[in-house]
Amino acid sequence: MSTAASSPELHLQNLRAIKVLGNGAMGTVILVHDRLTDPPAKFTFALKVVDKCSLHATPDADRRARWEVSVLRKLNQKPHPFLPSLIGSFETEEILAWAITFCPGGDLNVLRRRQMDGVFSPAVIRFYLAEIVCALEHLHTMGIVYRDLKPENILITNSGHVTLTDFDLSRTLAPKSLKSLILSSEPELIKHHRKLTRIMKMAKSARVSPMTRRHASFSNGERSNSFVGTEEYVAPEVVRGDGHEFAVDWWALGILSYEMLYGTTPFRGKHRKDTFGRILMMPVKFTGKPTPLTDLITKLLDKEPTRRLGYARGACEIQEHPFFTGLQWDLLTEVERPPVIPSRDDVESTSKQGSFNITEYFQKLRQLPSPLESPSRDDCGYKVSFTEF
Repeated sequence: MSTAASSPELHLQNLRAIKVLGNGAMGTVILVHDRLTDPPAKFTFALKVVDKCSLHATPDADRRARWEVSVLRKLNQKPHPFLPSLIGSFETEEILAWAITFCPGGDLNVLRRRQMDGVFSPAVIRFYLAEIVCALEHLHTMGIVYRDLKPENILITNSGHVTLTDFDLSRTLAPKSLKSLILSSEPELIKHHRKLTRIMKMAKSARVSPMTRRHASFSNGERSNSFVGTEEYVAPEVVRGDGHEFAVDWWALGILSYEMLYGTTPFRGKHRKDTFGRILMMPVKFTGKPTPLTDLITKLLDKEPTRRLGYARGACEIQEHPFFTGLQWDLLTEVERPPVIPSRDDVESTSKQGSFNITEYFQKLRQLPSPLESPSRDDCGYKVSFTEF
């Protein structure tokens, strides 16, 4: 039940809910199986549900949910091993739901924190980054800029490989052309020595911390001007409001690489405005001797997007970097022993937990006080902090 084509049509009355994997402002993620076609629950999947009747639902949750489903449908037409498939979707008067593959390995942050030193070795970083680069390359060739790359959105499948999740912040852009390369440089708009007071004013102007999703545009275009992204992963051009395109994903890849290496992001400040100021003005700092990995991070974290690695030729530039020398990109899916493979016991124990009625669950949830002040996270990587929206 890994693809929509190989699975039966989903019906709410046939779904058995096993456990809640996570709650967020956009909805709830539930581990389920189809009790009609899969009584022993051997093929569980993650059901993402937006409660349309909830008093606590964000105004644009329905819109963002439908956008994510549309992106997943596009991915079904052009599947990729490191991107999710839409198993199915359905809608009732009360809920909108769609199903994707369950990833029992959790997210990359959970996995990193389980390491002895709380960080990954360069070899492990190399493996995960390579798969993420391939996933982003596929999205970009489809004209989709992801805009939400972070450890919490990188899940580990039952085979130990990665898959990206959460596409409600993504949007489509026109394919990059020579004309767009020239226009997007905009030298009169991109100035490196802006006064710090203006930096702080721009940082303060963003209405929602750490990301503004309310008025994000999904329409086609060469650049986007919406302010989106997790605070510590936001690219300089987004903070400046200069407009942005695919290069924001390569900036986020640099932040991710740094966090995998050091266990923290490079520009984290004492507060939000401080973080934005550091993103715009502070150079990235490393400890120890320079390495191919630190060189890769430096080139990905160029504050000028037109000079950033990956801007001119996309993923090809990153794949050619010395950090990946010798890596056989076309054989990544054939790696049988990734750094971490979820144990069979963990997968089976998750599938054998109790059950509950999905409709009754949301009826009870509507009667509870708003949980927006109670962020939490689940080890399976689906828990979303309410305050993040």
